[in-house]
Amino acid sequence: MMSETITLGKALNHGLRRALENDPKVVIMGEDVGKLGGVFRITDGLQKDFGEDRVIDTPLAEAGIIGTAVGLAIRGYRPVCEIQFDGFVFPAYNQIVAQVAKMYYRSLGKVRVPIVIRIPYGGGIGAVEHHSESPEAYFAHTPGLKVVTCSNPADAYAMIQQSIISDDPIVFFEPKRRYWEKGVVDLDAPSDFPLHASRVVRDGSDATVIAYGPMVRTALDAAQAAAEDGRNLEVVDLRTLSPLDLGPVFESVRRTGRAVVVHEAPGNLGLGAEIAARITEECFYSLEAPVLRVTGFDVPYPAARVEEEYLPDLDRVLDAVDRSFGW
Repeated sequence: MMSETITLGKALNHGLRRALENDPKVVIMGEDVGKLGGVFRITDGLQKDFGEDRVIDTPLAEAGIIGTAVGLAIRGYRPVCEIQFDGFVFPAYNQIVAQVAKMYYRSLGKVRVPIVIRIPYGGGIGAVEHHSESPEAYFAHTPGLKVVTCSNPADAYAMIQQSIISDDPIVFFEPKRRYWEKGVVDLDAPSDFPLHASRVVRDGSDATVIAYGPMVRTALDAAQAAAEDGRNLEVVDLRTLSPLDLGPVFESVRRTGRAVVVHEAPGNLGLGAEIAARITEECFYSLEAPVLRVTGFDVPYPAARVEEEYLPDLDRVLDAVDRSFGW
């Protein structure tokens, strides 16, 4: 058994390498993914080892990248498209929601488009305009797309491979501020944890904190801080945003009686609203307080120098937990 302590970014690199090795129909395409190895070096070394026909440097044209991938997928390939930054996905939005999401339904199930669209997302790296966004709700709202996001190296390694072998189109969100955080990854063991399943990452009894992607670490840090004050928080990593897997969330909330949903995207019509509604529907008689949300503010991502004022942090999560106990 080969376990390594590696960064989340390196885990994705290993996962992509394994996918390229396992299936000659897998191709990676995107801006600067080849010779440069991607702006975050997630595809570093792959073009050198697999060639320019498998790891393809594309023009700066996101609609062209996804449109080309649709044609490749229809002809039996498994394209993995990198959108260099989250804010660059919008030129491809028409292709994703009008073609990628609808092809299977439009063909009455005869045509599959097994495309993975990798999107580094979220703030926290001090980037310039258009380089920090949280667009996950747009895609989770679109029927026909599966949407997932990893929060740690082990999940990154497994989930990227599971996404590539899936016959469904998958939007794969990567928390860019967590690319350099390390964890233990078993590079040999196949993942026996389903792709579209949430996971309890910290057991607790007093309140449930639900998060995904970059905010899972924030939630865990808040739980650690709360423990010092004698409060025991359970943390659930959603992992999958469409379809949502809320069974573990409902089970947790029925025990704790309190729920706080945390995400970096703006609160208005964000994933937190849907999760809060479903918890209220399923767990109403178990709730001791309303389901609360900790989110980004309803403004564009601010300039880097004030970014930390925008991003949900440990204090805001703990404040919400306190408010929940105030009811």
